[in-house]
Amino acid sequence: MDYSTTVLITLIGYKFLLVGIGLWSQKRTNSSEDYFIAGRGLGPWVAAVSSAASASSAWTLLGMSGAAYTMGVSAVWIVPAVVLGYCFNWIWVAPRLQKLADQQQAITLSQLLANGTGRWRKPILYLSSLCIVFSFAFYIAAQFQAAGNTFASTFDVSMQWSVITGAIIILIYTLLGGFWAVSITDTLQGLLMAAAALILPIAGLLTLGGPLELWQQMQLAFTAEQLSITGPYSGLVGLAFIIGLLGIGLGNPGQPHVVNRMMALRDSKAVKQAKVIAIGWSMIVITGMLILGWCAKIIIEPVANGEQALLDFTNQLFPPMIAGIMIAAILSAIMSTADSQLLVSASAISYDIKATDEHSLAQHSLLKSRLTVVIMCLISVIIALFAPEDIFSRVLFAWNALGAAFGPLLIVRLLGRKIAGKAAFASMFIGFFSAVLLSLFDSPPDDYLERIIPFALAFYIAFTGRLKHSTDVEATKNHSSAHNS
Repeated sequence: MDYSTTVLITLIGYKFLLVGIGLWSQKRTNSSEDYFIAGRGLGPWVAAVSSAASASSAWTLLGMSGAAYTMGVSAVWIVPAVVLGYCFNWIWVAPRLQKLADQQQAITLSQLLANGTGRWRKPILYLSSLCIVFSFAFYIAAQFQAAGNTFASTFDVSMQWSVITGAIIILIYTLLGGFWAVSITDTLQGLLMAAAALILPIAGLLTLGGPLELWQQMQLAFTAEQLSITGPYSGLVGLAFIIGLLGIGLGNPGQPHVVNRMMALRDSKAVKQAKVIAIGWSMIVITGMLILGWCAKIIIEPVANGEQALLDFTNQLFPPMIAGIMIAAILSAIMSTADSQLLVSASAISYDIKATDEHSLAQHSLLKSRLTVVIMCLISVIIALFAPEDIFSRVLFAWNALGAAFGPLLIVRLLGRKIAGKAAFASMFIGFFSAVLLSLFDSPPDDYLERIIPFALAFYIAFTGRLKHSTDVEATKNHSSAHNS
């Protein structure tokens, strides 16, 4: 059986499995709470691995390995940036967020942040929906583009049909099962990512003769700049470069498709178990892709696009059948982010915008939620087809914008104090639009201004906007009273 046939058979079998999960999940989806947050019943393994997979996917597999291939030694700073972001999210944010979301019966991150802000509730929900939809349109397009590139290179078909095929598959199981389907499929895909991140770099190290031989070969394969820990920069500019890379981790608390898994955990015990799983997963996958990128620089023929290195590396090191299975696994994992982001975008458009007061939630239509998934999918496909860009840059743009919009506000809220509505709105507005504005200018070393300044400004506004004599315990009581009345 040749390579393309193996990939095709593996993919068809895997996609039937995904659709089957969607059909099974449909039986458990009877309300908006089921569709958007799985009835608050996620266990630790599903929550941790699906959260990790939806946060990473194409960015980690193709983007991180491509960054290591292109940047060389300086890409190592991305590892602590990502792992420390996971540590903060799961050690500090997750237990507080799970408890607060359960107390307030919040279904979305936007709803949780808007609760207790009085007349500012409606503007905050509209603004948060704008931030999510705008960012995720590009974020999802990056996932479709990654899947399309892999389809096209594997089967020698057009990029257009590749993108459309991948989008249709994701759309089917997301429409059928909502959060249950997305979480379970993301868990399966997250485990595949971890397996690939172990097998591929180990194969590379064995081919080269071990870590010491890898380092020695890197001296020959990389330029002097690529061998520098600060890349092409030095002095204070080199320090800014490192800070910019480490700043990637700041975006973790502000990713709605990541933290909603924490909101969906069933209890505090599940949070503690999920913490270990998620942090361990991040260390395996991000480190594995770093080593793979370095190995690929030495083993494979030079490639113009570093994000193609993983695919060429896999094809060269494994026989056709094994390589076909591995590529199918990688391609399936690439899609895992898109489904989560489609669902969060749908919740922003169809749930949060309708929920502009406490009494409108019961009138929410599940059909409209599914319709918005379709619309969002179409928008992202159009962007992927007609405005392509490298995955690494596109994902980090959306990541920075969302991180600055929601992260500071969520952190201050989890410190236990309510925030004045005006300050909450201003924090989200300044964080998001300053990140978008800075992205339009020529980038300084590793976009450190775009990553640090919007987050810092938004945090300052949210922190100084705390109400001195009102806590989230009081907010929860007021929220419950208003809902019951």
